[in-house]
Amino acid sequence: MPDTRDLPTPPPDSELVSERWDGADLSGRTFTRVTFHDVDLTDAVATGATFDACSFISCELNGVRFIDSGFLNCTFTRSAFFGARFEGCKLVGSVFERCRFSALEVVGGNWGFVRMPGADLRKSLFRRVDLREADFGAARLGSATLHHVDLHGAWFHEADLTGADLRGSDLSGLDPAATSMRNAVVDLDQAVALVRELGLKVEEEVPLDPAN
Repeated sequence: MPDTRDLPTPPPDSELVSERWDGADLSGRTFTRVTFHDVDLTDAVATGATFDACSFISCELNGVRFIDSGFLNCTFTRSAFFGARFEGCKLVGSVFERCRFSALEVVGGNWGFVRMPGADLRKSLFRRVDLREADFGAARLGSATLHHVDLHGAWFHEADLTGADLRGSDLSGLDPAATSMRNAVVDLDQAVALVRELGLKVEEEVPLDPAN
């Protein structure tokens, strides 16, 4: 059951240090330009919460459940997201630096222009998410699931997509020559697009001439 204790709403341009908000229900709350430093948000839940230009430094967000919430232009540094789930959330322009992920789930929402370079996102799940112009440069997405994700203009240079399931996603901006995609799963339309990206032509098979 979510913790409904009355937690203080910090004013804009303030800082919370070493607070314990684990299991808290932050539904409907608004935080503006707040720095969360070493704050324990493990298993916190929220529907309709807003974090505007906030910073999360060395925070624990393991097991959080955020629904229809916004993290606009936020920065996450050295924070943990083990088993975290974001559903219908908006994280446009947010930045993740040296964060730890495991079994991250993102369903729906807008994560456009998010920066996650070098992130270890192995076995993470992204489904029906807008990730246009996102930066996954050198990220590890081995065995991740990216189903029906808008990746138009996303940056995957030197990323590892080994064994990832990419079916239904927009791969028009992905350069297979600069990305590791061994054993990745794609659908037929994606396969044709990737072959063309490699500079090859896709044509019907030449029928065998029985006379020869």
